[in-house]
Amino acid sequence: MRRRRAVAAAGAVSAGLLVLSACDKPTPLSTITVGRSSVSTDATCGGEGDTLKAADLAKCLKDTDIKSISVDPDETVRFGVDPDIADKRWTILMNGQPLTDESTKTYRTIPGSVFFNAQYGAQGDSTLVSIKASDGKKDSQSVTGLWSFKLKKEG
Repeated sequence: MRRRRAVAAAGAVSAGLLVLSACDKPTPLSTITVGRSSVSTDATCGGEGDTLKAADLAKCLKDTDIKSISVDPDETVRFGVDPDIADKRWTILMNGQPLTDESTKTYRTIPGSVFFNAQYGAQGDSTLVSIKASDGKKDSQSVTGLWSFKLKKEG
């Protein structure tokens, strides 16, 4: 009787490990914080380290199923990325265009007013902001992941 229980327990553990190994590893998270509110997301595209094709990148920037956060233009917008993203270098894009130089830090801040200023390419009361991960090489044009958010003007 004990032997059957031991075999059954070993079988259950093996089956559990097999199920866990079949799961996809989640992509690193990216977070935007404004005041006391924050929103986090997995990669909109990529995020597993492979280089994205230009066509996939363009399609990804048109994705409408993205998280949003309200931004008071007088507030500071804080961007946070997992160390996995920071180690490979990242850039903040606004409506698909680079807003910042690439960084290896896990945290960046930008005044909220920038995201609604026509001088920086803003149009209307909402702006698409993306975090673009690189392949780790300085000034590389390769993109390995994109995390997108919609910033909505508050007030």
